Amino acid sequence: MIFEALADMLLARQGYGLIVHGEYRISEDTVATVKVWIVETRPQFLLLTPICVFAGIAASLYDGISFHGLYFALALIGGLCAHITVNVLNDYSDFKSGVDLKTIRTPFSGGSGILPSAAMKPREVLMLGLGSLAIVIGIGVYFITVYGVDILPIGIVGVICASLYTPTITRIPGVSEVAAGGGFALITLGTYFTQDGTYSSASAVVTMVTFFLVANLLLINEIPDTEADRIGGRRHLPITFGTRTAARVYALIVFLAYATIVVGVVTKTIPALALLGLLTLPFGIKAIKGALKNHDDIENLVPSLGANILVVLVTPLLMSIGITIWTYVG
Repeated sequence: MIFEALADMLLARQGYGLIVHGEYRISEDTVATVKVWIVETRPQFLLLTPICVFAGIAASLYDGISFHGLYFALALIGGLCAHITVNVLNDYSDFKSGVDLKTIRTPFSGGSGILPSAAMKPREVLMLGLGSLAIVIGIGVYFITVYGVDILPIGIVGVICASLYTPTITRIPGVSEVAAGGGFALITLGTYFTQDGTYSSASAVVTMVTFFLVANLLLINEIPDTEADRIGGRRHLPITFGTRTAARVYALIVFLAYATIVVGVVTKTIPALALLGLLTLPFGIKAIKGALKNHDDIENLVPSLGANILVVLVTPLLMSIGITIWTYVG
């Protein structure tokens, strides 16, 4: 397998191996451990981060800013580590509070399942989350030396969202969805800023699209976890106002995400080819219909969760591709 080959190469360089029959081989236990740590980060969801970063880069290119490879790489690494921090610390907090033991897991919600299965120790998960957060802070400090304190507000809010999301923010009624959307919006906006140390109306539009889509990602994924989260002391929108109201708010936010792209094009803030993002509209409609109909039926809600994942990932990707093509061809 490709993954195992890459893992072997990485571990061999780090000195984790065995000499077997005169050949240097990687311990199967070591490979298994590394795989578990990777699974704990929930890599299947990390694709969202490079898409958010790409949106920021696309807007910067459209505004005529020269591409800076190093700053792009640092923004991407910082964004991925911030995302990993949220995922991992969320798992840790949910396990410690007992939420994980009551959650009904779906392919799109319910955590990694690593701690309930005892594949990792809670302390190891905590250290993984804090280590990822330390990398985020280190990259932020570097950009302060490059651009000064103008980037500090993004960094401070980002660190707060990443580190306090599960233990604090989710317990404030109606705030968790805004914090999740805002956290990833900051990745988009922060990526734009790292290229030139400025902001623009184009960066604002793509950032708002990211904000709406990611807030909605969390919102619809909270519905299956409502009862378990209630026991764990959370106060997100489906708990506070009910799953029916949450589904209606979800439908409104889908509309706002697409409307933001249209308004951006109409006002000539972003180019017309950004309308490629609207190609996911049929999946958005499918997710809305499913959420409104099955908000209290987890089993039948799952297809809507899948359709929403597609909307969240592909909409900003197509929008950014359109902006980039327009920049160089239009």
